Amino acid sequence: MGFEGLLGNERLKENLRTSVGRGRISHFYLISGPSGSGKRTLARLLSAAILCQNQDKPCLSCNACRKVMENTHPDCITVEDPEHKNVAVKIVRDARADMYVMPNESSRKVYIFPQELGIEGQNALLKILEEPPEYGVFILLSDNPEKLLPTVRSRCTELSLLALPEAVLRQALEKAFPDADAESISAAIYRSGGYLGQAKTLLEEGATSPQTEAFVQGFSRRDSLSLVQVLVGMEKWKRDQAIGEWQSWLQLLAQALTCHAEQKAATPLARQLADNRSSSELMQAIAVLQKIIEYAQGNVSVAAICGYLQWALR
Repeated sequence: MGFEGLLGNERLKENLRTSVGRGRISHFYLISGPSGSGKRTLARLLSAAILCQNQDKPCLSCNACRKVMENTHPDCITVEDPEHKNVAVKIVRDARADMYVMPNESSRKVYIFPQELGIEGQNALLKILEEPPEYGVFILLSDNPEKLLPTVRSRCTELSLLALPEAVLRQALEKAFPDADAESISAAIYRSGGYLGQAKTLLEEGATSPQTEAFVQGFSRRDSLSLVQVLVGMEKWKRDQAIGEWQSWLQLLAQALTCHAEQKAATPLARQLADNRSSSELMQAIAVLQKIIEYAQGNVSVAAICGYLQWALR
């Protein structure tokens, strides 16, 4: 069990097993790596190891481990602010004050910050990092640790996540996407930079709606009638639903454009667009989609936008 839930990064996992097993636990961990690199997975496993009740940590079978993995442990708190890009400073201050409340069930209390902190939030956290209570542990996740204040970063134990070997990544993707063809998996591996989360996202984008499928077929064949039929059927859609659909079209067009830059497309639909449309045509369509998404977000009616697209994509 242990840290095996995190793929790759063998040296990092071995170091954590050794340090946690010997009781050498830092008050502040910084887990860094690109989006999709496994930061949240490692944060949860490390929290379980810190609060684990058995000798081999994390055992993932004791009551504490199970609660941490189920996000129900009272001494493992996730600090998030889904309404903002960065965690609001008030939320950081509230977490800082709560840290001085003794643990409920364990000898330690862990706070996970999966979201970036702004300068004010970092300064608020710094005040407790300078003199944390003996039982306190903070785990901060960051896509770009260079954004952190030097005074914050200097106090952390940094855990940097690495890209996965191709063989490990391919095995995980083949297991997660048994219906994906080998070419799509290879393209996702290539475009993900070796990070499982990014590769999964690329393959998930291949699961398209009937409208997206029809758009690709019509646009690839320059079939104006097919495009009109798709768009007429969308005229009564709700705004958020239509925006989500158009964003899917935009992503496919962008993927197709990368093919003309000698990169691999992650989905068959993107490859089909690339095979049938030139770079300039794809760029024009991308500009149109970006414009109409902006219009929709500015409260232009879905029916009016569908009418415009019937002309703009002909």
